[in-house]
Order: sequence, then C-alpha cells, then structure tokens
Amino acid sequence: MIQYALKCAEGHSFDSWFQSAAAFEKLAAAGLVSCAVCGGTQVEKAIMAPRVSGPRDSEPAPGPLSQPASPAEQALAELRRKIERESDYVGNRFVTEARAMHDGDTPKRAIHGEARPEEARKLIEDGVPVAPLPFLPKSKAN
Repeated sequence: MIQYALKCAEGHSFDSWFQSAAAFEKLAAAGLVSCAVCGGTQVEKAIMAPRVSGPRDSEPAPGPLSQPASPAEQALAELRRKIERESDYVGNRFVTEARAMHDGDTPKRAIHGEARPEEARKLIEDGVPVAPLPFLPKSKAN
C-alpha cells in the first residue's frame, strides 16, 4: 500500500491510499480517482515529503482504511448510519415513492434513494420536500 498526497484541478488537497504506484496511475487515467471535497476527477499527485520513521514499535500502526480518519469523516459516517437506520432505501423508485407520499397515495415515511438531477428538480418545483445526501449509496460508492 502507498499513500499519496493528491490535489484536484480546483486546488483541493487530500490524501488517499493505493495498492501500488501503478494502481494509482491506472485508476487516475480511467477517471476513477476523485476529489474527496468536490468530486472532480482531474486529480494529480501533489508534492509531498517522504515519510521516514524510526523503529516499527516507536510509531503506532495506522488504523484500518475503512474507519473515518478526521472529525468531518466521522460526522459524515454517523450521518450515513443514522439515515440508513431511520429510513427505507427505495433505490431507483425514489421519485415515484416521494411523489406518491406527497400526493397522499401512500403513507408517509422516511425514505432515501436515487434520482437524476432533473427528476429531483421537478420534485422540488412541485413542492415535494427532498434533499440531496452528502454520500453515494453503498452500491455506487464501492
């Protein structure tokens, strides 16, 4: 595993781990490396100082990559858990379900799912209360 300091075309800086230097190059060339701040895919390695450490036992091992690292990541992870725990995932049926609840055709409940931007805009124009989530569904985030 290798950690790179990265920078997007908008100037946002962030770190990410890759299996190897070749893996980073392959993913970046395919547009699969995206900015952690804005989602842009024009990402390049930033200048970084080499990390030199002493004996292995003098430095704690980094935590698992699956765990949030910063307070912002921890808050976002908690928000995700709360939304997934307290609402039903309806996937591509989100627009139909939200409209049916708004029109009184089905009982109201908390839902989350997927909608194209133009569909979400139409729901908002029609007075259906919706809001974008700050994360992708797990099936698309992986």
